[in-house]
Amino acid sequence: MTVNRSMGPVEWSLLALLSILWGGAFFFVAVAVETLPPLTIVTLRIGIAAVVLYLIMWMTGIEIPAERRLWIAFAGMGLLNNVVPFCLIAWGQIYVASGLASILNATTPFFTAIVAHFLTRDEKLTAARLAGIAVAFAGVVAIVGPETLEGVDADALAQLAVLGAALSFAFAAVFGRRFRDMGAAPLVTATGQLTVSTAILVPLFLAVDRPWSLPAPGWEAGAAVAGLALLSTALAYIIYFRILATAGATNLLLATLLIPATAVLLGVAVLDERLDLQHFAGMALLACGLAVIDGRVRLRRLTGRRHGDPT
Repeated sequence: MTVNRSMGPVEWSLLALLSILWGGAFFFVAVAVETLPPLTIVTLRIGIAAVVLYLIMWMTGIEIPAERRLWIAFAGMGLLNNVVPFCLIAWGQIYVASGLASILNATTPFFTAIVAHFLTRDEKLTAARLAGIAVAFAGVVAIVGPETLEGVDADALAQLAVLGAALSFAFAAVFGRRFRDMGAAPLVTATGQLTVSTAILVPLFLAVDRPWSLPAPGWEAGAAVAGLALLSTALAYIIYFRILATAGATNLLLATLLIPATAVLLGVAVLDERLDLQHFAGMALLACGLAVIDGRVRLRRLTGRRHGDPT
């Protein structure tokens, strides 16, 4: 399968929208985890999203395939892209602030570039791409604020959990490339993986959290779970598999680098917050890094004086 290394306007627009949807997930989890156990949050998030996508398929007349090989692939994708990372992030956010969690999650493109290098033929790691990711990540830290990193090591296990989620997302992005060759549409793939994930989580949810013994959540937690399910999961995964099919795994997970920037811009647009110098500097670094990763800007390696090279 050949993927586009340089993204067009459609892919960049979808990537920006995906970063907003995923960025909202950190806020929704932070609200929900105040009153609901992590496993409950993840099960409701995935289960509701699966039902919504089934309804969309039913209304549009799309039938989900019954091929055994496809459902095996859905199971692998569900574990790597839903069950493992969502549980790790939800648990980690009990101890880690959402800002730090978003920075830790922004390591996903690093992991994806490395995993794709070893497991694919057409997404090999280059020095320019790695440098671009490093520059973009520096921009993420500048946007959120270097002081956010002061919390590192305070709750090391929780931070490792979020990093583990980032690694799982990286493997999922590479694993998910196979669905295009299988002829599965983005909506079908999203519905299938969420269905299998729900089947895995519900027995665990019933055995561990015993929902009948939990106090009724308030409207804030209910609204947060609804946002997680409808926006950050159902809609996000339709976009996710659309980008993955055309732009590749490494480009897809650049959305994790965009999350802090979109959060800041939303704050300016919706909450009348103001941009400081560090935000402009961070966004400039982020833009430069993304341009290098996308191949629109090429880094020239300095090799000394050679054939008229003035350096």
